[in-house]
Amino acid sequence: MIPFRVQFRAGVPLFEQIVYAAKKAMVSGQLRPGDAFPSVRALSKDLKINPNTAHKVVTHLLAEGLLESHPGIGTVVAAPPDSSKRERTRLLGQEIEELVVEAKRLGVGRDEMLEAIADHWQRLGGDAPNQSQDAKPQDYPSPKPDPRDSTPKDGGRS
Repeated sequence: MIPFRVQFRAGVPLFEQIVYAAKKAMVSGQLRPGDAFPSVRALSKDLKINPNTAHKVVTHLLAEGLLESHPGIGTVVAAPPDSSKRERTRLLGQEIEELVVEAKRLGVGRDEMLEAIADHWQRLGGDAPNQSQDAKPQDYPSPKPDPRDSTPKDGGRS
């Protein structure tokens, strides 16, 4: 039995879906540092996927430093590396850019996007984004109003 759930969606490579599910389990605390990670054989059998795909998932997570392989023990979830706030933010650069582009394409305003991110952050068991251990409120610029968001602050009631 694998310690995380994967809901397969058509049109998205299985590899990407499984890697995402594993990462989500790690950040949400479902998988903690030192926990055993399923073997290639177990992933393949339980998820009913090709062993080559299962091997690709484990290899990818090992290469990203999210898993560690210990002889005689197996593959375990790695402890998060020590890194500065700037390094962690830089690692997310591409994903943040893609999210902003998609939000703008859909006409989602900045405040609405930040609210959605905060909601997801909470759902995954995190604290408020501006309350991380090494960040202070002044580290985050105050949001500027989005000129495209023409909704009055009173909800249109005058």
